[in-house]
Amino acid sequence: MLAVAALSAQTMSAQTVEESKNFDNWYIGINGGVQAPAKNFKVLKNLNPAVGLRLGRWFTPAVGFAIEGQTFLGDKPVDSDGTFKGLNLEAMGTLNFSNWLGGYPGEPRSFEVIGLLGIGWGHAFNRAVSNHDGKNSITSKVAADFAFNLGAAKAVQLYIEPYIMYGLTTQRHSEFNLNSAVIGGLVGLNYKFGNSNGTHNFKIAELRDQAEIDGLNSKINELRANLNDKDAVISAKDGQIRDLKAALDACNNRPVEPVYVKPATATNLQPTVLFRKGKSTIDAAQYAPIELIASYMKNHPEAKVEIKGYASPEGSLELNQKLSEDRANAVKTALIKKYKIAADRLTAIGCGPTDQLFEEIEFNRVATFNDIAK
Repeated sequence: MLAVAALSAQTMSAQTVEESKNFDNWYIGINGGVQAPAKNFKVLKNLNPAVGLRLGRWFTPAVGFAIEGQTFLGDKPVDSDGTFKGLNLEAMGTLNFSNWLGGYPGEPRSFEVIGLLGIGWGHAFNRAVSNHDGKNSITSKVAADFAFNLGAAKAVQLYIEPYIMYGLTTQRHSEFNLNSAVIGGLVGLNYKFGNSNGTHNFKIAELRDQAEIDGLNSKINELRANLNDKDAVISAKDGQIRDLKAALDACNNRPVEPVYVKPATATNLQPTVLFRKGKSTIDAAQYAPIELIASYMKNHPEAKVEIKGYASPEGSLELNQKLSEDRANAVKTALIKKYKIAADRLTAIGCGPTDQLFEEIEFNRVATFNDIAK
């Protein structure tokens, strides 16, 4: 009956909770209480204290196992020497009736009923036995835990456990007999270790229904069809690109007829402004040629001057282009602000690096002037 219950509970749980890894759903606990002989029980006269440790694991929300070790601090009505009167080691199957019958709601209920059934080995330290070697017995424990799960995470479990434990080995044969049984009650506290799912308990699996899966498959097929259509469009565009490239190559291979363009006329003005290497600031001595250009423009109101900035060829092309533009703009700004020349009469152009203006490389770091109105 226990095997049937375990299999059915395992099947139920496998359909609702996430997979449990080997180190998930373990717990450890301590307990303490009293026990007395099942026959001839006398309140407060033959009660014996008991303390124990328990280690267990739940395979599913309904089925698990536990190993328990208990020691007994009295053996009334028998009197023996020493503090520890006996011990018992028990391996037990556990069945959570609340989850088995009511289903697992996603986390432990605040109150649960758990059944325990096990077999073990007991030893009584009894000086009355010959050779002082104690008394050994196979034991079987039947118990029920009335458990309270505490805290927001339900990681701590407090339980009250009434039980009966049989000593199966007698002098004649093994049997379940109240004459060789004890009854008792325990109060225990279990701590559930953290699991790989981020909780201290089982977690409901997120299941998908078939209608949702069919809808997703339909959407995937629709996207695949759209992708095939787009591939056809891209293939057609690739053909157009190839045709255009062929036409462009044909045009590039035609001989180019020279076209004469009449150059714009301009009057070159002789003053030049020299700059230091890598600089676009105007030295004080270089304001003399700028002043000559300002005087020229005041004497010729129709004049419009084009300022060309240059850089020597050292360094990168990008840096020298920027430097030539800054030099032309620096001269233009000086003519506007210092000599009050109208901005619309001035044009600043950066001509980049050169070594063609002057034979000396350093002389090419200049700004030159042309009157483009003539």
